[in-house]
Amino acid sequence: MTSQSQGIQQLLQAEKRAKDKLEEAKKRKGKRLKQAKEEAIAEIDQYKMQREKEFRLKQSKVMGSQGNLSDEIEEQTQEKIQELNASYRKHMESVMEQLLNMVCDMKPEIHVNYRTPN
Repeated sequence: MTSQSQGIQQLLQAEKRAKDKLEEAKKRKGKRLKQAKEEAIAEIDQYKMQREKEFRLKQSKVMGSQGNLSDEIEEQTQEKIQELNASYRKHMESVMEQLLNMVCDMKPEIHVNYRTPN
């Protein structure tokens, strides 16, 4: 009977060691999963920062070129305004003179389509 109880004790001890090993493996697996998750989060953050940096670079290039376009358009607008003002000052006298001549120097004439009643 002692050998039988000794065998049972060995089986119980073996079962306990197996449970301990299983618990230890579960702990290692949990640690590894946690570590893998942290590594993945770090990798995602790094990738996200890289993409944001690229986006900001492209955005600054686009916005920079739009800023240049805006400046060019503003410059062209100012030039056009100056041209129009110069043209106004240059032609104002002659246009006013033509208008006054047309209003003041009226020559009464009968229209070509006018018919006299017979």
